[in-house]
Amino acid sequence: MQKFFNLFSKYNSYLLFVVYCAISFLFIKFQDDNLLTRLRTNGIGFSAFITDKMMSYSYVLNLKSENDRLMRINTDLLSRVLNIETAAFDERSRQKILADTTLNASKFIMARVVNRKFSDRENMLLINAGWKNGIKKDMTVLTPEGIVGRVSTVSEHFAKVMPVINSDFKVSVVSDKSNSMGLLSWSGGRESIAQVEHIPISSSLKLNEQFLTSDFSTFAIRGIPVGKVVKITPDKLFYTVEVRLAVDFSSLTHVLIAPLKIEAEKIEMMGENTSLETLP
Repeated sequence: MQKFFNLFSKYNSYLLFVVYCAISFLFIKFQDDNLLTRLRTNGIGFSAFITDKMMSYSYVLNLKSENDRLMRINTDLLSRVLNIETAAFDERSRQKILADTTLNASKFIMARVVNRKFSDRENMLLINAGWKNGIKKDMTVLTPEGIVGRVSTVSEHFAKVMPVINSDFKVSVVSDKSNSMGLLSWSGGRESIAQVEHIPISSSLKLNEQFLTSDFSTFAIRGIPVGKVVKITPDKLFYTVEVRLAVDFSSLTHVLIAPLKIEAEKIEMMGENTSLETLP
């Protein structure tokens, strides 16, 4: 008996292992085979579900990283395209002005409209040329199509332009056929329509005649197109004349600045306060 206990003590681990295996075998033997199959199937399904979710999370993380990278690339490409298109547009506008045969553009300073103040009475333009570029107050601003306005304020790199479509702007004009003379101004409202005052009813002015800047102007060079007559209404002494302006201010991007017209002697002879074109 003592030998049996000694043997059991010495090999108890192996004996316990055999007992456990036997018990497990019995459980498996008498267990429901369908239950084991379902457990095995569910285990496989659960394992597949966990694996699929882990792969999905990994895919989402990788996809976000890839999207961020593509967004940076697209942003860089968009910036380059915009810069190229802007430069191409500016060059086309510049070449259009230089190619116009009615003007010798070499005598003028070219500038780009970089800002604009919108108003029903006091429109104002800002151009990217200042006194460092030779711009001075009262220089005439124009395009090949017609007069834009006059320089009112100048800084080192920029200049403010009072356009025709400002209620304070005035310029002396003359018609190309009947030689009718008057003073062009803008009373507000539509940007395309201005008025010409002081044309007597004795004038032979007709519809579709074109007005140009005249020699009477104290600042504008002669012969710049202003607009065409679209309406003539007689009054007691003078006509009320409406003119469709030659310049489309809604699409204005580039302008030319003419050399300063210096006629101090003429202004002095006429008297300082006699000019109707004087800026306020």
